Amino acid sequence: MKYVSRKIDDGKKEIMLNGRVPEEQNDASLPPVPVLSGKEEKRLDTPRDADLVCFSHLRWDFVYQRPQHLLSRAARERRVFFIEEPVFGEGSLRIECSEKDSGVVVVVPHLPMGLSSDVATGAVLRGLLDRLFASHGIRHYILWYYTPMALSFSAHLQPLLTIYDCMDELAAFKGAPPSLCQFEQQLFHRADLVFTGGQSLYEAKRSQHNAVHAFPSSIDREHFARARQPLQEPEDQVDIPQPRLGFCGVIDERFDRELLAAIASLRPDWQFVMVGPVVKIAPESLPQRENIHYLGSKRYQQLPDYLASWDVALLLFARNEATRFISPTKTPEYLAAGKPVVSTSIKDVVRPYGEKGLVQIANRPEEFCEAIETLLTGKYNHDEWLSRVDEFLSHSSWDRTWWSMSRLIDETMAARRLVRAKGMKVAAGSKPGSSSISLAS
Repeated sequence: MKYVSRKIDDGKKEIMLNGRVPEEQNDASLPPVPVLSGKEEKRLDTPRDADLVCFSHLRWDFVYQRPQHLLSRAARERRVFFIEEPVFGEGSLRIECSEKDSGVVVVVPHLPMGLSSDVATGAVLRGLLDRLFASHGIRHYILWYYTPMALSFSAHLQPLLTIYDCMDELAAFKGAPPSLCQFEQQLFHRADLVFTGGQSLYEAKRSQHNAVHAFPSSIDREHFARARQPLQEPEDQVDIPQPRLGFCGVIDERFDRELLAAIASLRPDWQFVMVGPVVKIAPESLPQRENIHYLGSKRYQQLPDYLASWDVALLLFARNEATRFISPTKTPEYLAAGKPVVSTSIKDVVRPYGEKGLVQIANRPEEFCEAIETLLTGKYNHDEWLSRVDEFLSHSSWDRTWWSMSRLIDETMAARRLVRAKGMKVAAGSKPGSSSISLAS
């Protein structure tokens, strides 16, 4: 069996296995594979010299959200490899690597169709992962999981630290693998730190691990504050009349299609602008009205251009198991854009945004229309509301979130190096400075 590499375009390389499943996962005789320029192996002199290897169920170029915000900042201080779920097709067995402007290296495994079982798929992915580590000199590293399912091919790795950034209750999502809960329990056992994407998710997970930390959705204020100024209208929105009520985000099983249909029927004079990709549901299942406009997915950089001319921003989430623990990133983004918001009673929106009077909460169509009407007719003190919004958002940023996470990582790694130097071992999941250590046998 022979490993080769070829450049496919600027910034991308492929590691190929000539279309064959590797029989041995750690063949030291294999020749080295060229790496992306500037991605040479680094010495481990400080905790921040360790590479960060992330396993994600989300595609880097799908929707710019929590993983991209955090790992782009991580890449300023260490090498970051973002490993996506495999793509199955008719081509050769290979890994495609591309370096983004942020410095993050996105890794996409390409597997042939027709692998006989999940076990076979896991074996192939393990072989590709080992070759990736060898070719890029990844020797001292942190593992960062968004999907517990990646344990099926990464459990053999020996990281300096394991982190589970639990941004959603994935087991409640449509199409979740039956084994996901089992893998998540294994990940809790292995993890040194667990981060959660919201307060309600923290409350659900904190009893399962000794070092769980809540990091709710944060905000890039300057980016979305652009929408407070007049901006050039996007071509696909310019001819839509006012008033405009907008939603921005993934349109999937969490989206309340019935609510949108009802309020659009109740107020045919309002225009509803839906920005975002449609996934996991049939597009034809979405309500169709003359005053509902589906504009599709947009780049993160474009979002302020769309929000700028909206009169009210909407969070149209159904109340079901898939939304029980969500902490919508769009809540602070809408507010940073200076847009009044109406949301269904999602727990992490009600608390704190609804309780602080920053977001209007409504569930029934009539209530939703009434809340929108109040905002459209100016029956509230907009300047006073915006002042409270800005005060609340001043305490939140993705930079601050990453700084807090990074400090926990450094402290935990330093604690583990200390106990190892003393000939002791520390249990996974113990907090820095805790007494969960024992004498090494």
